Amino acid sequence: MIQSGTSNQALSVSNLKKTYSNGRIALKGVSFSVEEGDFYALLGRNGAGKSTTIGITCSLVTKSSGKVYIFGVDIDQDFGRAKSNIGLVPQEINFNQFETPWNIVINHAGYYGVPRTKALLQAEKYLTTLNLWDYRNNTARRLSGGMKRKLMIARALMHEPRLLILDEPTAGIDFETRLSMWEFLQDLNQKGVTIILTTHYLQEAEKLCRNVGIIELGELILDSDMKSLFKQLNQETYVLDLVQPIDSQVLPHELNDSVRLVDPTTVEVDIARNSSINVVFETLSKHNIHAISIQTKSNRLETLFMELLRREAIEMQMNQSE
Repeated sequence: MIQSGTSNQALSVSNLKKTYSNGRIALKGVSFSVEEGDFYALLGRNGAGKSTTIGITCSLVTKSSGKVYIFGVDIDQDFGRAKSNIGLVPQEINFNQFETPWNIVINHAGYYGVPRTKALLQAEKYLTTLNLWDYRNNTARRLSGGMKRKLMIARALMHEPRLLILDEPTAGIDFETRLSMWEFLQDLNQKGVTIILTTHYLQEAEKLCRNVGIIELGELILDSDMKSLFKQLNQETYVLDLVQPIDSQVLPHELNDSVRLVDPTTVEVDIARNSSINVVFETLSKHNIHAISIQTKSNRLETLFMELLRREAIEMQMNQSE
């Protein structure tokens, strides 16, 4: 077994490059690592290089150069061993729509050499946990979009991988299904499964992940833990639920654009990091506007994400002009 890095790294990517036959450069030397037991967000715009990185990790895409290790195993030296530790939930639905969920997960287990007696137990476990048991003998094409997504997760877990890679697993599903999927993934992670998540729902990444990497134009522009990342925010946004509805015209003019009326009973307040929200409360109270609850707005990652992309674009323009 060829090893690199520390034994507690679930994934180690070193100077990964990919140039397609048409000359398009997808990756320009990406390097990062994901510790065992982590819940890691790999973010970026469409075409940034996220899916290419995942494809190379899972041997679906051939890399131009660089190294990838799965729990210390070099995928170039022993991909069979490395692959046995990976469960992949791809972006596109890729199972036979005319098969039943039961057959889909059982057959997948067979590809990994899982004994049938164990596969039967695993199938019942995951189909039940993901609320698919009652539909196990239905044709898969009759499942809802959310159920199909859950089925792909159940399939990926049949051989009990130590690393689960999810490529936009909640795209196009309803909010209730998304919440139940979040709970399942958090529980799975707490049981020791390392999870890598790509998503365009940045609230999802903020809710679930402890560490984050951001890829832009084939380069890793950020690799950080969430707590350190949020310290970069110059301001915090709070959401206030009001005692009674108000009209936007009654908002205090002295607070300028730092206060916004989302709806008649909800106000958003921007507070500079070195300021106190008490001043805002006092000003609102003078105008007879009172809150019954307050919470931090959960789109902080979106704010940082857009700021980082803006900085990267400015830096690229400066380099090009030199």
